[in-house]
Amino acid sequence: MTLPFSRLALCAGLLLALAGCKKDNNDTPAPGPPAQTRTYYIASEEGVWDYVSEARNVFLGRPFNKMDSVFAVNIPSGPTPRIGRRYLKARFVEYTDASFSTPKAVQPEWTHLGILGPVIRAVVGDSVHVVLKNRTSITTSIHVHGLLYGKASEGSMNSSTDSNGIVQPGGTHLYRFFARERSGPGPNEGSSAVWVYHSGVNNTQTDLNAGMVGAIVVTRRDKANADATPNDVDREIVTLYNIFDENLSPYLPRNLATYLPGVPKPMTDDFMMSNKMHSINGYIMGSHNAGLTMKKGQRVRWYVMGFGDVQGVHTAHWHGNVSIMSQRTTDVIEILPAVAVVADMVPDDVGQWAYHCHVSNHAAAGMDTFYTVTP
Repeated sequence: MTLPFSRLALCAGLLLALAGCKKDNNDTPAPGPPAQTRTYYIASEEGVWDYVSEARNVFLGRPFNKMDSVFAVNIPSGPTPRIGRRYLKARFVEYTDASFSTPKAVQPEWTHLGILGPVIRAVVGDSVHVVLKNRTSITTSIHVHGLLYGKASEGSMNSSTDSNGIVQPGGTHLYRFFARERSGPGPNEGSSAVWVYHSGVNNTQTDLNAGMVGAIVVTRRDKANADATPNDVDREIVTLYNIFDENLSPYLPRNLATYLPGVPKPMTDDFMMSNKMHSINGYIMGSHNAGLTMKKGQRVRWYVMGFGDVQGVHTAHWHGNVSIMSQRTTDVIEILPAVAVVADMVPDDVGQWAYHCHVSNHAAAGMDTFYTVTP
């Protein structure tokens, strides 16, 4: 039996409602790859994170000086104890399937992500399923910006229902999201938009400082490859400007016990400042910059994100090349907490160039790295 069009539309709407989402009048997919459900298997996991494993100021090409040592050198005793550059943190790690036995390989062009979780992708009109397995000792979740979701997929404690996607240690949860038309780029924007996702238990401040954050990229359907990447871009780069405040991390007691054993909790202003790691993708002082590479003439799309508190106002600055953001040419863009922007660059100046926060005290504290343009 053939159902009339009105009944077919009603059935489609009911299926979306059962998935925790509803369709609006702007969600008709444009020509392009067929709409599909893209599934991600992501675990929240604990591990020791090293903000500058090279044990020197890579950006300035020298050993740590007095200022660098405030953030990077462990002082286990004495009048000015410091935790140093290593902290226990939690990250989002992608796996190949629901067994969560094999981490998904990170391709060389994505090693620059650092502490960030995997890029979650969709084309306008796609559904996105994320299976989160909590392998940490704390409660975690995934809360997305920009995508459509129901209460069971909100991933936030600030919810009016109990089934809101909060995952206890050892637990697993399936989140269902939908990339509606307004999840993608606006009428005067390019072929893809970027959003943030993060753990949203208790408050964003605690979860973000633990380390659980990543990017979502939604591509316009008529500009999408089959893997949801934009077909008019040669190279994509994601960077997060964030001051990870380890004083607010749920792992602070364990970090104190590990790196300052026997020292009474030293909550002086100087000590608290030493735990504020001014980072790009979880690295400071130019550490691990090898993945920020591109070729002259490539169409490079930068997805730049910010997070933090009132100190989380950043100005990302490229030396050597310029980009186009919001239809203006610039080499400095403004980043605010939970804001994510797209900047397009066709580099014409070959070399290794500084890429850093132009807020002077942020740069002095280590919010600096390099990007490299090859011939």
